[in-house]
Amino acid sequence: MSTTASPFELLRTLLGDAGADAPDESLVELRDELSRFTLEYRCAMDEVATKIDILRRDFELTHDYSPIEHVKTRLKTLESLAEKVRRIDCPPELPIVREQVRDIAGIRVTCAFVEDTYQVAAMLTRQPDVELIETEDYIESPKANGYQSLHLIVEVPVYLSDRTIQVPVEVQIRTIAMDFWASVEHRIYYKYAGAVPADLVESLREVALTAADLDRQMGRMRDEVESLRRP
Repeated sequence: MSTTASPFELLRTLLGDAGADAPDESLVELRDELSRFTLEYRCAMDEVATKIDILRRDFELTHDYSPIEHVKTRLKTLESLAEKVRRIDCPPELPIVREQVRDIAGIRVTCAFVEDTYQVAAMLTRQPDVELIETEDYIESPKANGYQSLHLIVEVPVYLSDRTIQVPVEVQIRTIAMDFWASVEHRIYYKYAGAVPADLVESLREVALTAADLDRQMGRMRDEVESLRRP
């Protein structure tokens, strides 16, 4: 979708046929409703990001080590949300969008070791106000292209002035090696507009396997060092 599309054009895309002939006055109200909608996700994303930052700081203080290397947050743009609504054939109604699109708010956590990804997931999801909705373990069962990561959908309460709502946030937890691979793969697919040559796809898969092997080797080295530190 063109980045020059007006807010009203984007709203009409989200609303489908219902918004095609809607007057601008009605779209103003819908725009405000969408602003409240995105605010809820931004607040939920900030809430989870704060939880992760507290875990990182506490772990550094108590263990002199942090399993968390980097944290990035991402809130889908209106353009990206409209494109996904079309792609998955989701009815363009905000209550249904809320139900079917679970990655409007996203957080990526990068760890040094594979074991750390599971530790971070456990620390986050055992908090009483964090509800684990879904887990996709692409470390235990990598994708066909070799991608490995731990994906969680969690829900947290967002306290608004007039109500409290549960809002989903996608949390991706992966190693530094796999994060680097995923970043390069994303750039390649963007450059080729998704039509990546078969030989390059195979090369990416082989590099992903190499990154996974590196993670295993680094994990073994860490275990060996840790064993030497034990009395």
